[in-house]
Amino acid sequence: MNQDIKHVRIHSTNNHSKWDKDFTLESAQLTRKFHSTIPGYSPTPLVNLKALAQHLGLASFHVKDESKRFTLNAFKCLGGSWCIANYIADRLGIPESELTFERLTRPDVRESLGDLRFVTATDGNHGRGIAWTANILGFKSVIFMPKGTVPERLANIRALGAEASITDMNFDDTVIHAKSYAEAHNWVPVQDTFFEGHERIPLQIMQGYMTMALEAAEALTEPPTHVFLQSGVGSMAGAVTGFLADYYGERKPIITIIEPHNAACMFKTAEAHDGKIHAVTGSLSTIMAGLACGVPCSIAWELLESHAEHCISMPDYVAADGMRVLGNPLGNDERVVSGESGASTSGFVYELMTSPSLGRVREELGINAESRVLCFSTEGATDRENYRKVVWEGKYHKEEE
Repeated sequence: MNQDIKHVRIHSTNNHSKWDKDFTLESAQLTRKFHSTIPGYSPTPLVNLKALAQHLGLASFHVKDESKRFTLNAFKCLGGSWCIANYIADRLGIPESELTFERLTRPDVRESLGDLRFVTATDGNHGRGIAWTANILGFKSVIFMPKGTVPERLANIRALGAEASITDMNFDDTVIHAKSYAEAHNWVPVQDTFFEGHERIPLQIMQGYMTMALEAAEALTEPPTHVFLQSGVGSMAGAVTGFLADYYGERKPIITIIEPHNAACMFKTAEAHDGKIHAVTGSLSTIMAGLACGVPCSIAWELLESHAEHCISMPDYVAADGMRVLGNPLGNDERVVSGESGASTSGFVYELMTSPSLGRVREELGINAESRVLCFSTEGATDRENYRKVVWEGKYHKEEE
């Protein structure tokens, strides 16, 4: 086995989660209905990489390209907009079924709520989605980012009217700081990390991501047999997993969770298999900035433990290979510009299908010439300088690690 890549099975003790009722087709249709009222909404492309599938010995390989989501280059605004919309609706007594962008942007809404501010910690994309949503609805946001954040991601958030800054802490400590800051100012914390008294908002953020999963499922002509999902705190992975379990039922695809070595909290939790959440501490250093999270969201883990089958922990070069593979397509395949986190799953599939030493993992996952693969490129080039270094200059190769 390739020693650079680690694999563990998720040993489920129950194929049902108490959160299943929140990730149904009906719930996904409700979130998509709201998102469709936001100006500029359209389903993002589901790219059919036929030549790559043939090259890798797969029946099909589809990639959902979230770089085309609104103007934000990432999927995270789906969760941010749904949770903020629900918060405002709850305050004003607006039924969830009547949520529309037009209703939330009426002058009386802003006047009723006054100086309302939303506070969050982010590696980049989540904070950009919160800042964008708050801005278009006429409110303010305060965004904290962990040490090591590149200036481009900070500038993107500030350009949306947010008060944003980079801390000297890692991601998980920045989350704690943002929570304390929100409480001290009596503002609204909007985090997809679960903590006591903060359950509804992370649940709603996760539900927002179902729009992306519903679009993909509707666009596919055949159900996928294998879905690969990247995980930071796990909110996207848990939401998509919960939705796919409901949507496909007995035909649910095999689901594999991907994480970077230095922030593999889901992998660590699955490996322990003791009914507890296990965090990763330290610098969490990885080029996959959006996945550099050490504490799993408990809601996400419960969904993954019930419905996902595998966890993978991998080095940075695998994600870099994914960026290069998607950015330099074979034959008539469409080019997908994918950032470090966005390309992580495609990079793993490429490594999985081309590395002789991963034969045992292929057997464990049951992936072969009849497999239909689905990945989500959750972001475009959100750090353009590093994207060029990876794709143009060949930075981050196996030999370098």
